[in-house]
Amino acid sequence: MKTPLQITYRDLPQSDALDTHIREKAEKLEQFFSGLIGCRVVVEQPARHHQQGKPFNIHIDLTVPGSEIVVDRQENEDVYVALRDAFDAARRQLDNYARQL
Repeated sequence: MKTPLQITYRDLPQSDALDTHIREKAEKLEQFFSGLIGCRVVVEQPARHHQQGKPFNIHIDLTVPGSEIVVDRQENEDVYVALRDAFDAARRQLDNYARQL
């Protein structure tokens, strides 16, 4: 990637374990598509009073030549499951973008 990976936490403390997990997932995306310019990941846990538990929301913005790929609102009560689902969705969108090229 030409620009470094950006990881942002909202409404929860920063976690080294999550940082490592996100970096590994981002590296796999970069191996899958070498033209990846940048990647921004936002992990948030908004307060919700009408549900049991607090789901994590994951937002991923991938910058690719001539476009931007956005994965938004991947929710799960387990942050690692939410990250897996979000990065799987990002990989599918990146695959579709690569086919269009």
